[in-house]
Amino acid sequence: MRIEVLTLFPKMFEGFLKESIMGRAIKNGLIEVNLIDFRDFSKNKHKKVDDSPYGGGAGMVLGVQSIYDALISIEGYEKANKILLTPQGKKYEQEMAYKLSHKKHLIIMCGHYEGYDERIRDLFDCEVSIGDFVLTGGEIAAMALIDSVTRVVPGVINKDESHLNDSFSNNLLEHPHYTRPREFMGKKVPEVLMSGNHKKIKEWRLSESINKTKERREDLYMKYLKEQNNE
Repeated sequence: MRIEVLTLFPKMFEGFLKESIMGRAIKNGLIEVNLIDFRDFSKNKHKKVDDSPYGGGAGMVLGVQSIYDALISIEGYEKANKILLTPQGKKYEQEMAYKLSHKKHLIIMCGHYEGYDERIRDLFDCEVSIGDFVLTGGEIAAMALIDSVTRVVPGVINKDESHLNDSFSNNLLEHPHYTRPREFMGKKVPEVLMSGNHKKIKEWRLSESINKTKERREDLYMKYLKEQNNE
């Protein structure tokens, strides 16, 4: 998979792209990430990419010219899945991560300032928000999206680190985990996990996932029930 990121702050990605699973995926050639500073495409003598909004108002607005020129400079941009990160976009969920993991080419646009010139939206296929909150810029959101997509790309995580039981993968929150010591400050590891009975362990984990989801995320629990009823 090839990923291009349009950003004003490419240095923010340096550590992120070198560490952990992301760094390993890039090193193994499973993911390629290219950072494009769209300020380099500004035709303004001061390299400005924003301007004050028509009609007045607070803040500055990203202009369309430099973003358009940066976008069309990318080889194969026409067929790429082009994503605009914005608080106004569709809320990002695990299901979207799985869908995007099967794409060959992603282009991700990181916003800044007060917002986008509305005509920028026409250049992208979809608008995505990582949650109901506002960030200073889109770089952190882009990293979250890239990380969540990369980890479910086939071959990135091996079977021993399987993501198939992660929270949200089946509309359930993940079951509890325990490791040594067996007892800590009076709290013991559940006996079923020490039993060696894999069937009972699997049943216990599913039950715990259902109970935790019902308690903490009723919206996900209702999705789970609906899915079960449709089977």
